[in-house]
Amino acid sequence: MKIALLGATGQTGQFLVKQALEQGHTVTAIVRNPAKLTVHHDNLKVVSADIFSADSLKPHFKDQDVVMSCLGFPASVFSGVTGYTMSMAAVVGAMREARVNRVITMTSWYTDPNSGTQSPFLIRFLLLPMIRSVLSNMYEMERFLQKTEDINWTVVRPPGLKNLGASAQEFLTHEGYFVPDSSGQVGRGDVARFMLSLLNSNAWVKKGVAFTTK
Repeated sequence: MKIALLGATGQTGQFLVKQALEQGHTVTAIVRNPAKLTVHHDNLKVVSADIFSADSLKPHFKDQDVVMSCLGFPASVFSGVTGYTMSMAAVVGAMREARVNRVITMTSWYTDPNSGTQSPFLIRFLLLPMIRSVLSNMYEMERFLQKTEDINWTVVRPPGLKNLGASAQEFLTHEGYFVPDSSGQVGRGDVARFMLSLLNSNAWVKKGVAFTTK
């Protein structure tokens, strides 16, 4: 498939680029700084664009089969995070103009503010308050996509990320904001592997899916 990828220079994005090329896909990596992507491949095109501008993204979405996003924005104590909603509004606008209607994007467990009540003590009272500004904006982005009727979106919700390559472990999935009774960590390589597995499946179209590995 032809994949337009946002966040390709990030830690998860780099795994996605590598695995997509290994699987024979053609990747257009849309980045701020092309020098940060050190991979070279005949099926990889690296372009620069403003992720917050539909006009800037549109030419790079033309003739693509799917848009995939591993964009991440840092937590902010003093001001709210807006990167997820602002970039997705631009992405959806550009998709409509370029006539691409499939997007797969990544958020996290516990984006719904009420879902954290089920989490372990340390996560609930220490970690979640620290990253609430990020989770809140991810949740807003999810709500925005839920109202987007003409786009076939999937939101992938991994737990805590470890900088590990792909494993061969089975995926555990749950249509919700976390996977009950399971580990709260997953390798970034497995996030990439799961996102790419959705290219051949309609199982999670117009849905959010929490996942981890066995």
